[in-house]
This record gives sequence, structure tokens and C-alpha cells, in this order.
Amino acid sequence: MAPPPILSLALPSETGRVLSIQSHTVQGYVGNKSAVFPLQLLGYDVDPINSVQFSNHTGYPSFRGQVLDGQQLWDLIEGLAANDLLYYTHLLTGYIGSVSFLNTVLQVVDKLRSKNPGLIYVCDPVMGDEGKLYVPPELVSVYREKVVPVASMLTPNQFEVEQLTGFKITSEKDGLEACNLLHAAGPKKVVITSLHLNGSLLLIGSHQKEKDHPPEQFKIVIPKIPAYFTGTGDLTTALLLGWSNKYPDNLEKASELAVSSLQALLQRTLTDYLKAGFDPQTSSLEIRLIQSQDDIKNPQIKYKAEKYH
Repeated sequence: MAPPPILSLALPSETGRVLSIQSHTVQGYVGNKSAVFPLQLLGYDVDPINSVQFSNHTGYPSFRGQVLDGQQLWDLIEGLAANDLLYYTHLLTGYIGSVSFLNTVLQVVDKLRSKNPGLIYVCDPVMGDEGKLYVPPELVSVYREKVVPVASMLTPNQFEVEQLTGFKITSEKDGLEACNLLHAAGPKKVVITSLHLNGSLLLIGSHQKEKDHPPEQFKIVIPKIPAYFTGTGDLTTALLLGWSNKYPDNLEKASELAVSSLQALLQRTLTDYLKAGFDPQTSSLEIRLIQSQDDIKNPQIKYKAEKYH
């Protein structure tokens, strides 16, 4: 028998084909478990590589499992390459725990771009939150010097932007300036997914459509929900990839759809836990991803972007 046809060439996905390199938990929704299903609902073929396989996320009292190293990642890529299966429209990366793995991811970017020079690399530079790093500090410089220049779209939080740019964000103006610095280093699209300023929570988006031109910038004010959820960052980045590929020139619209989806899902999660008699302030909540598929496929836009001029 002849080898099977190369799917991405014989039957190309109308929306896109995403290689998603992220963590995986057997139970619960973080990393790939939080990103793959929403992208599939939005019509993408998604091929996950699980950078770790843990029983559950690390917020539980204990967890067990395996961690993939850079060599094992490259082995999978070589396996795909040997069968001519490396044609992707998008690469998505989230939490990466070691420098060697991150360096291998950079080799993957090169390899995928040799097959498809138009590859869009969406990078969530997961390094920490609320003033604390939860990756080895030497990862920061690899992100700053090597990853940012090759990314098409970055989705950091406030703390991560500060790590990447080296300056503290205390105002919206600082946030916009940080986006400009990141554009200068490489990516055309930057979305700071959460900025806490003066008691408000904002998303700030910035799209530099042409080099050396000022970017189009906007904010979305997000209501704060009095609970802590896991997997929301991974989901947000997946939704931003999904919608910004459908609206490539309209990052505001893509962000409105992503935020509106996410907020509906978080509200449902909160409501369900309350119904079950659980106090949502006492621990982190697992998101109700499967129960929210309508909000992922057909979000009602409730949160609007305001343009900066």
C-alpha cells in the first residue's frame, strides 16, 4: 500500500492547522487541555504536543507525571518531518519550564517556517504573575532575546510584559509604550491580557500593521470576578489565535470576541460552583470548558474595545 496522503496538502484546513506545544493534565483544564478543544470548536485542526503530562495541575496538594525534554520534543518533530507532516499555519506555545526546551522550540519555529514561511507563531510567554516568577530566571533572557523577535503575536500578562521590556507599568500610557517596545523587537500583534491599574482590570491590544508606522491600539475594560480560576491564560491565548485568524486585520474585534467568550465561561463556572454549595473564594476553580461550548463558538460581544488615538 502507498503511504497515506499528506492531509495538510491533500485536504488543507480552511481555517488553519495549529501545532500546540503546551502542558497537559489528565484531569482539569490547563495548557493543551484548555486550548485544543476551543480551537477545534472554532474550526481548526489542532495537533498537540504535551510538554508535560501530569495527573492534575500543580495547584493541588500533589501531582505526579512526566516532563518532556528538548530531545524528546525534537524526536517528535523529526518523526513528523520524516513523513512530510510539518506543514502548519500556526504554532502556539504556552508554559515552558526549561531553557533547553525553549531553545528546541526555537528550532521548531525555524523548521516550520522552512516549510511554510507564512507560519504565524502565537506565543504566550508564561513566566509568572503578581510579581513572582514561576520559571527559572534564565528563561527571561531567552524569551526577550530569541523568542520575541520570531513571534507573530505575543499574549503576556502585566508581570510578563515588565519582564520582557524591563520597565514597570503603572499607567495605560506605560502599557502602550511597552507594546511599542515589543513591536520594535518583532511581533506585529501584542495583547497584554491583564493589566491591573487603579482597581480596574484591562486588556490592552496593539497591532502594528506596517513596520515603522504607529500601531493601532485599544483597551477593553474587563469586570473583575471575585474568584481565582486555572487555565484562563491558556484559553485566552487560544481564543485570540482563533479569532484573530478569522479577523486578521481587526485585532479589536478578535479581542472583543475572546474576552466575551471567556467572561461568559467564567460566569458559568462561578455559578455552577455556587450551586454546588462551594465557596469560590476558598481555592482555585477548574473552568467549565465543555459546558461553555456555545459561548466559545458563538460569543455575544458584551465587552467593547475603546481605541486610543
